Amino acid sequence: MGSERQRRRSRSAVRRAWLYCLFLALPSLVAGVVLVVKEQLSATSAAMLGVFLLFYLLLVAAALIESFVRPLQTLSNVVSSLREGDYSFRARGAGLQDAFAELAGEVNALADLLQKQRVRSLEATALLARILEVMHAPLFAFDRDNQLQLVNRAGLRLLGKPYSRCFGRSARELGLADLLEAADQSIHSFEDKSTRWMLRRTKFRQAGAPHTLLLLNDVSVPLKEEEQAAWKRLVRVLGHELSNSLAPIKSIAGSLLARVDRMSGEESELHDFRRGLGVVESRADSLHRFVQSYRLLAQLPPPHRKTIQLGPLMERVVLLEQRLTVELDAGPAVELNVDPDQLEQMFINLLANAVDASLANEAHPVRAGWHRAESDLVVTIEDHGLGIANTENLFVPFYTTKPTGSGVGLALAQQIARAHGGEITLVNREDGEGARATVRLPLG
Repeated sequence: MGSERQRRRSRSAVRRAWLYCLFLALPSLVAGVVLVVKEQLSATSAAMLGVFLLFYLLLVAAALIESFVRPLQTLSNVVSSLREGDYSFRARGAGLQDAFAELAGEVNALADLLQKQRVRSLEATALLARILEVMHAPLFAFDRDNQLQLVNRAGLRLLGKPYSRCFGRSARELGLADLLEAADQSIHSFEDKSTRWMLRRTKFRQAGAPHTLLLLNDVSVPLKEEEQAAWKRLVRVLGHELSNSLAPIKSIAGSLLARVDRMSGEESELHDFRRGLGVVESRADSLHRFVQSYRLLAQLPPPHRKTIQLGPLMERVVLLEQRLTVELDAGPAVELNVDPDQLEQMFINLLANAVDASLANEAHPVRAGWHRAESDLVVTIEDHGLGIANTENLFVPFYTTKPTGSGVGLALAQQIARAHGGEITLVNREDGEGARATVRLPLG
């Protein structure tokens, strides 16, 4: 039925074209016949006949232009506007019953379809832009010339530059050239920052040209947690084996030392026995205490939370330190839902570390204080020591720069902070000599 109607419309347009052509040629045919029959024609008659024929031809030509050329021009303008992305124009005459009307209807349908696709494309683009905006993972897209074509806010924060200084720049200028050559799922870090990133890279095409997409995932916390889990497993094994061996060594040494007094022999030899067995017993006891301190790291229980006030807790911690003056800059009243025993132990360890550093540098006072930072509590402890030489291993168990240190205090403090959803950073001070420990805890 549809094809039959289409053929009928096509025949209608063709018949109209033939009819107009017949009307255009008919006066000339009639005039020729008259001239042939009469063979006599005055100048005035000929002129009038010519004017009449010319006028008639103009009218027919105008009708042809109106019926064929104008609709084609209208359709051409509509198609041109579609090509330029303007979908507001529509062709007229789509309701008539001929081929031009059918063409106009198809063009209008195409314009409606393109308009809907454009709206969907704009909505999808806006959604993608919103997703990129709220992503915490830095994302970069480079073209075939390794020039940056797309970057989100997280990427700008990582680069530390505004968008105008990043877009269109090469990967080498931005310091990302190594990422373009690195393997997928490799681990990277930037400058002296402790954050470690896992690289995910893939290829895509835009406008037929190849592009490279780079996505960086912060894996610092998972890696640190896995590292801590490995240390805990190691400490459990070593602590168990050493404790099982040190206990009988200490017991045997004590028993032998008690039997020396009942032994006969030269006093010098008995004295050497007593001294040797005393050293064995003393070192076994020291090693046992040393192992127990490390086992505390591996057996830290989950926090038993309760609501407390930060001010009184910090005042107690400061009063416990008697080796050096500690200046407390009290901040606003803050309520915390934490394990008070663990939190107090964390601040004790940090404060003791700061006092040790200040005592090693002419005993300058230590300063502690706290303030709010959006939804977090920030506690700072500043010393006037010699500063930190190696910041990468500060929170690694067993690592210490003190001659009599065990490498447990800072590692335990960091573990307590993370168990409460927080983090500890220790950096050299910019405003003077010494270091600053910063504890960030959530207030929620």
